[in-house]
Amino acid sequence: MKRKYFALLVISILISFMGCKENKTVNYSDDSKGKSIRIVSLSGALSEIIHGLGYESNIVATDITSNYPESVNKLPKVGHNRSIQAEGILAQNPDVVVGIEKDLNPKVIKQIKASGIKVVLFNQEHSIEGTKKLIQGVKDSLKFDIQNDSLNIFIDQSINKLKTFENTPKVLFIYARGAGTILVAGKNTQMDQMISIAGGQNAVNNFESFKPLTAEAIVTANPDVILMFTTGAESLNGVFDNVPGIMQTNAGKNKRIITMEGQYLAGFGPRVGKAALELNEKLGEIFQK
Repeated sequence: MKRKYFALLVISILISFMGCKENKTVNYSDDSKGKSIRIVSLSGALSEIIHGLGYESNIVATDITSNYPESVNKLPKVGHNRSIQAEGILAQNPDVVVGIEKDLNPKVIKQIKASGIKVVLFNQEHSIEGTKKLIQGVKDSLKFDIQNDSLNIFIDQSINKLKTFENTPKVLFIYARGAGTILVAGKNTQMDQMISIAGGQNAVNNFESFKPLTAEAIVTANPDVILMFTTGAESLNGVFDNVPGIMQTNAGKNKRIITMEGQYLAGFGPRVGKAALELNEKLGEIFQK
């Protein structure tokens, strides 16, 4: 009889252990009454963080900047975070909505809160430490039971591989949506920060934010290389042929251009170190020959 009870005890322990291996969920003890929370994420970086922490199964919908990992693309999309509407979010019946504060319309956030939905907004600093703070903020605010620093370690593994250049290359980031919309990134933008992390210097430093590109401005900046989102470069149907002034720069004369996927390059989520390292390596291929 004792052997029978012992065997049942062992089976019970094994079943409990196996249950711990299942996809993680998170509960709000204050208002969710023990159920798994339903999250709508309005930020590609936040979606990546939630996925990286092992809680992707809690996400029920995202904005269109959330495109990684591929499984996120199978979820309902509620629009672009900068032009989001409350109705689309509320239709997903979320328990909590997360987003980056500066990206969202305060009126929409007020409407969501008025419906009784919890809203958690974060400040995002475009730096390595800023990304680590964002990861910790997600852990704390959403009460994720995570004890390890695997995402920070993943970031540092790439950052520690960055190489420096004897002569710092001047990089000009051009944002394009066809020939009708061409902007350049100035100081204190995420692209300015990414260029710096990757070992380059922004070719323009006399203004902040983004400004329309002019032929005179690009000639004055005289970048060594052009950096663009892949989709932006494709929208121009030939960057060196369709950007005014570019052929008068070092980048144009030498046909030097680097293209990378937008959210990956500018999102400053858990892949920030990997993106910086890839940009660093691409610069190295050009300037360390």
